[in-house]
Order: sequence, then structure tokens, then C-alpha cells
Amino acid sequence: MPSLNALRAFEAMARTGRATLAAEELNVTHSAVSRQVKALEAALGVRLFQGPKHRLTLTAAGQELLPALTGAFDGIAAAVRRLKSDGEDLHLAVNASLAVKWLIPRLGDFAERHPEIRLHLEELPSQATSHRGADAVVRIAQAARLADPLVTPFIQNFTGPVMTPGLAERFAADPLAAPRLGSQSHPQGWAIWAAVAGFELAPAPEQPFAHVHYALDAAVAGLGVTIMSWPLVADEVAEGRLVAPLGFRRAESAFALLAAPGRESRALGVFRRWLVEQGGRTAEPPRAG
Repeated sequence: MPSLNALRAFEAMARTGRATLAAEELNVTHSAVSRQVKALEAALGVRLFQGPKHRLTLTAAGQELLPALTGAFDGIAAAVRRLKSDGEDLHLAVNASLAVKWLIPRLGDFAERHPEIRLHLEELPSQATSHRGADAVVRIAQAARLADPLVTPFIQNFTGPVMTPGLAERFAADPLAAPRLGSQSHPQGWAIWAAVAGFELAPAPEQPFAHVHYALDAAVAGLGVTIMSWPLVADEVAEGRLVAPLGFRRAESAFALLAAPGRESRALGVFRRWLVEQGGRTAEPPRAG
């Protein structure tokens, strides 16, 4: 048998799509993942990935190996969790900004109503749609995924530029002339908004922040204008800390729960219903004029 670590490294890299994301999940370095995958290819005598380093895809051999490994590692994780559990545990992986700015502020209500369920949160890498050991992930899902029976949308996504009232007054003639803020975890935010809004976005320097919620905090601090999804910024707009001078546009995506195959449970069902209920309480965004 090949090294178990090598098999884990390949499975994580193939499932997440990137060696850096696999490294985050396995708590090792990017180079360690790459070395393990190369060692596995040498042991098996086949190539598992092909293409340039920045856009690797699975070979036929890699596509054949991945489902079996994913099922095996999921089964191991589930068995260990059952042995360690003495009640109802629910393991979720959530994008960091969604967790910080939307989910966690509401979890007091869930804990009060469902004290029998122990919720375990882990950070979901920005591009990942699954996470080792998680019963489900919570993230923004593109429209093409929403028909999947394992996917439950709970808030339609709207996107728009936000800034402080003072900055909006200063740049009243052209809000987009304000200093532009962005995030490394969602670098396509401005491009997505420009596409749905039909704007020709002029090139401009963009101050990057590691996460969407960092860019949001920077906007609240008056550092510039940034693109935000409505649910993440609804409270700041309602309380007057931020304004949306160009309104919000409907995006081809939604905030959604993506359940892992074969992981349905009473606890997951309870959380899913609560999530949909909370999503239904989200106010409608101000629309573009």
C-alpha cells in the first residue's frame, strides 16, 4: 500500500482543487502536499494530475482514484466522531466572512432553541465546496449548484458597493471614484458586480485585504468603497454606518447549505430549517435606481 499520508494529500488536493487549500485542511505546508502527491505518483507508476501548475486537472487515473479515497476517509472520520460523541454533534465548515458577519451573531438563538445539538464550526477555504469531516458547508453557491438536492439556498445574493455616509457625500458625483477596497479571498467581487450592473468599471488601484470581512471593516472605518453581498452588510446599512449609493444588484448565486453525501441526521435537518428561517428574516436590499 502507498503511504497513508500520500493518499490523504492527493485526496485533499484533488477534492479542493488546489495544493494550498489541501495544505490548509491538513495543517501542513504547500510543499509537503506537493511532495506527498509526487511520491504517490511514483509509487503507483501513473500521473494523477496534468496541466500547468496554476491550473492542474485530474488525469483519468486520478478521477478513478478520488471517489474511493473520499468515501474511505469520510467513513473513517464519521466512525471516529460516533465513538467520541455522547449526544448530537453537528460539524459545519463555513466561509470565514459569512461566519463572522452573519452566522455567528445569530447562533445564540440556535443554541437557546436547540441546546441538545452541539455545533462545531471550522473555517471553509474560500474556493472549497466540501471539507473533511464536515456534515455540511455553508457558503455562497452559484446558480448552477442550487438545483442539487443536497444544496439548500437560504438567502438570495445581492451585491453592491458600500461606503460611509461621509465618503458618499464627498464622492457624490461619482461614488466609484472613492478609493477601491477588495479582498484576496474574493478577488472577483468587483468584476462580478460590474457584470450584473452593466457598468464599465474603469481600471483603478485596489487595496487588498485578506478576507471579505476585513474589507468590510475597512469600509466602515472610512478607508474606501468596497463590494459586499447584502446579507453581510445589512446591519451596517440599517444602522447608518454604511450606505449603498448605487444600490444592490441581484447576483446569480445564493447563500446556501451544501450537505455532504450520506450525512443526513436529525441535527442537520434542525439546523437546515433554522437556517432557512433566519434567511427569511433578512430585509430586502436597497435596489439600484
